[in-house]
Amino acid sequence: MESDSRALPAYVPGHQLLAGRAVLLTAAAGAGIGFAAAKKALEEGAACVVISDIHEGRLSQAVEALQAISADAKVVGVVANVTDEAAVQHLVSEAERVSGGIDVLINNAGLGGTCALLDMTDEAWTQVMDVTLTGTMRMTRAMLAPMRERGRGVIVNNASVLGWRAQKEQSHYAAAKAGVMALTRCAALEAAEFGVRINAVAPSIALHDFLRKTTPEALLAELASREAFGRAAEVWEVANVMMFLASDYASYMTGEVVSVSSQHP
Repeated sequence: MESDSRALPAYVPGHQLLAGRAVLLTAAAGAGIGFAAAKKALEEGAACVVISDIHEGRLSQAVEALQAISADAKVVGVVANVTDEAAVQHLVSEAERVSGGIDVLINNAGLGGTCALLDMTDEAWTQVMDVTLTGTMRMTRAMLAPMRERGRGVIVNNASVLGWRAQKEQSHYAAAKAGVMALTRCAALEAAEFGVRINAVAPSIALHDFLRKTTPEALLAELASREAFGRAAEVWEVANVMMFLASDYASYMTGEVVSVSSQHP
């Protein structure tokens, strides 16, 4: 019997791509891409992983789960809201302190939802923009300062294929993610002058609890069916690409947006 080439592949073990490095990730509690990326960073040999989230209880649980993965690595959680500049500055300062210097920042914080433009309030639009686009800018701006002093560092942003594709009831989210792509490209040119790389991933559909809560089940099924493999991505499959971009294997890549999708834009 022939095997199903579209079946879920086996989980990929770590290959020490981030050996000895310190990684900071936003919105990394829970079961989404952020937590998957934090887990992969530890599996790839990171010596220190700092995660942030706005949910203190969920953050503590995430730290405990991550620490169990690697007894040798340091795992620290910092409650932070990327819409608050003071909180962002505190997060970066604390991450720098506990790690001795962050090597990799993964900007994962984002906010979506489903709403027709005709029904969208200014408040709903602004909230998505503030978390998804401006929050990414705040974190990038804050982290670039110490990275510039050291003359090295990597930033990986989480965008979305909706920055390229059109989808009904996603005007706010798509506009914010397109902004993340543009921010990635422009900031990368500035950061290259002092040895820092900035790239982004653009997932199509990666199933996790928050997405299931905010998106109709029928729409999720429809979107997954459009993918070449006939399924949504696992969050760790997106995290794998983040690890590649954060590693030395991507040393000549900056300002790039890598689609993590089995469907072309």
